[in-house]
Amino acid sequence: MTAQIPVPPLVLTFAASDPTSGAGLQADLLTLASLGCHPVGALTAITVQDTVGVTGVHPLAAELLEQQARAVLEDMPVAAFKLGVLGSVENVVAIAEIVSDYPEIPLVFDPVLASGRGDNLSGEDVIAAMRELLLPQTTLLTPNTPEARRLVESDEDEHEPSPEICATRLIELGAEYVLITGTHENTPVVVNTLYGSAGRLREDRWERLPGSYHGSGCTLASAIAACLAHGASIEDAVRDAQDYTWQALAHGFRAGMGQFIPDRFFWARGEETPTTAAGESA
Repeated sequence: MTAQIPVPPLVLTFAASDPTSGAGLQADLLTLASLGCHPVGALTAITVQDTVGVTGVHPLAAELLEQQARAVLEDMPVAAFKLGVLGSVENVVAIAEIVSDYPEIPLVFDPVLASGRGDNLSGEDVIAAMRELLLPQTTLLTPNTPEARRLVESDEDEHEPSPEICATRLIELGAEYVLITGTHENTPVVVNTLYGSAGRLREDRWERLPGSYHGSGCTLASAIAACLAHGASIEDAVRDAQDYTWQALAHGFRAGMGQFIPDRFFWARGEETPTTAAGESA
């Protein structure tokens, strides 16, 4: 009798397509596979984009999105959820209903609100639905600083809130943990900070690489989801995923006329691994 081959951890990603495979659903699939998971996906929207920018976003009908996810979840044991571009309020509502049926599955939410060039990917109605319906179900939220500020924006704010204030508010809105990335800050190193209900849990500093990268946030969030699916703790998943993402960026390549694309399979190329700045835990 043939021994049964173990099933790798399955991660379900809700994301929009990217024909360049630099970001979006394709980037999630590459990252998850690279880290030993079997990726499964529910497409939220079709985008028209290249490495320079996004020229069109076409959300799928919420009914079709739900059918994709339900078909997978009723057939296969998913170990983690990952959320990216969601496309519409109706899709946010559908996803919130789906994940509420699986509260034991960790959910990593990358709130992609704009492309690297600044193209808007989520309107205020979608952001409001995210706050109300998805943040209370989020295990780990992974915004950059502009996304964090936009998610907590209120009319009472006279000045931009600090990352720490943003994290506190996002946790008050329901997220269990918040990892705010410093990729968009004007600092010599990238500082990524993980917050929980008790405040700052760890702070990691990474050498800021030259150039601009397409899909770095997708890569990081998917890598965290992969680590959680393998059974890692939140802090270990965040640390290991940052290291993987930094290496993918350091090995990135410029396939088109715009941003660099992370090499999610850098380890398979047999190239020398760049030296990384060690993360510092708080």
